[in-house]
Amino acid sequence: MPSRPHLPRPHQHDVLIGLGGLLGGALMWALGLQNNPSFFHTPRWLGLIALAVISTAELLRRSRPLIGLGLGTAALAVDILNGGLAATMLMYTDLVYAAVMYSGAAAAQRIPRICWLVTGLVTVVPLAVYNDPLALVAGAFVGLLVVTPAWTGTVVRNHREDAAAARLEAERVALLAELDRREAVASERSRMARELHDMVANHLSAIAIHSSAALSLKDPAATDEALGVIRENSVRGLAEMRRLIGLLRDPGDTSEPAATSTLDALDTLLEQARTNARPGGQDIVLCDERPDGAAPLPAPVELAAYRIVQESLTNALKHAAPGRVDVTLAHRADGPLEVSVISPYGDREGPRAPGSGTGLIGMRERVTLLGGTLDAGPVSGPGGMVWRVRAALPLGDESAQTVP
Repeated sequence: MPSRPHLPRPHQHDVLIGLGGLLGGALMWALGLQNNPSFFHTPRWLGLIALAVISTAELLRRSRPLIGLGLGTAALAVDILNGGLAATMLMYTDLVYAAVMYSGAAAAQRIPRICWLVTGLVTVVPLAVYNDPLALVAGAFVGLLVVTPAWTGTVVRNHREDAAAARLEAERVALLAELDRREAVASERSRMARELHDMVANHLSAIAIHSSAALSLKDPAATDEALGVIRENSVRGLAEMRRLIGLLRDPGDTSEPAATSTLDALDTLLEQARTNARPGGQDIVLCDERPDGAAPLPAPVELAAYRIVQESLTNALKHAAPGRVDVTLAHRADGPLEVSVISPYGDREGPRAPGSGTGLIGMRERVTLLGGTLDAGPVSGPGGMVWRVRAALPLGDESAQTVP
């Protein structure tokens, strides 16, 4: 058999209100403190039954407020016919207040209107029928009995809803702030990862390549040359690491300005790559097709182009077959800056230094932040298969953001 629906346990305060009203009303009834003589000579014990019913209705003021108000209205009508107890009327005002406070939104809006309507009818109808100004007193009494608690409940409910809305808004703002903070942390971690990779991976790759050569070669002169390259890259990598650590520890310290890599330093980068290349390895050639006297490029674009060339050369030293590596820069009017690095791809040995694939990820992140495009992969060239990295970096407003 299906289980019967049961009413929830009444709130402790509701029990106290109902019990207090019952005891106080019973004392008034025992002392004969009715407000008026009974109508139609109804028995006095009806007032006690009405008191018990409305006291029971108080137990439903939170869980079933409309049912409680209905029971209370019936009990109040019987009580008024029996002369009326102040305790019964006082508990009825509480039921009206609770019905506005704890019922649904639609009922909470209708109850005050009904109270105003009842008050108007009680005032106008007797005044029109009997033409007695005392009807105004009856209307004022009904208004005090129903309109006042309904209006109070509306004010308190609106205040609580406004407070709840304010709390929700505060929680939403806090949630958005937390999401912004997490996004900022993730962005900063990505920036640090790109910077660490681009600044240090080049030197470490050269160290790995030449240390392998030093271990495999039996020529003392070649070994000494390899060790010299290893030492030079170790010193440079350590200096770059110290500079980055200094910036992370005290980003507000401007006593030593941070060096920003630009395309003016591209010759130095290519010369360093030629030094790191093994004898008989890659021949690195720069082709700068940018027009003379052109306007300076935005700093984020120059930095991104420099890092793309740097990472592409590092990958060429680690993975490319011996041959020519072409680095090309092109910038046409009203167009993006185009960066291209092409290295031999066929007949390769195994990688001369381990790779993690994060270099390509970093390049794509830089290009995406500028709103550009990046293509990287093997293509067919005049002399066979080559590995081509080609980036288009727009120079518009989207490039004005800082791209580390």
